[in-house]
Amino acid sequence: MSKTDPHIHVEQKVVQTGSDVRNLIASTLGRVPDAPSVVTTGCGHRVPYAMTSARPESVTCLACREHAHGEYRRFADQVERLSRMPGTTITGDQAATAVARLRDLARRFSA
Repeated sequence: MSKTDPHIHVEQKVVQTGSDVRNLIASTLGRVPDAPSVVTTGCGHRVPYAMTSARPESVTCLACREHAHGEYRRFADQVERLSRMPGTTITGDQAATAVARLRDLARRFSA
């Protein structure tokens, strides 16, 4: 990574990061984990955390956009498959809402 990299990236584990995950951890453990100062991105670079975004409209690195598109698409497929399994604790409507949200995020990263 050069010091003059002007692009906004996504974290490599884009599905496992962001405010929703931090809120889940905080409500479960009663503590908020510190955000890292440097992260590995979807394109493989290590950049300052401040140079990343979870918002598709803010990400300017094309390789990161492709990475996030694929990750959200795969996660939506996984949620859809798991929601049909016996013993699941979420309703079909809840799963459909989550899948639609994830597929919308994937679509927004591909645009």
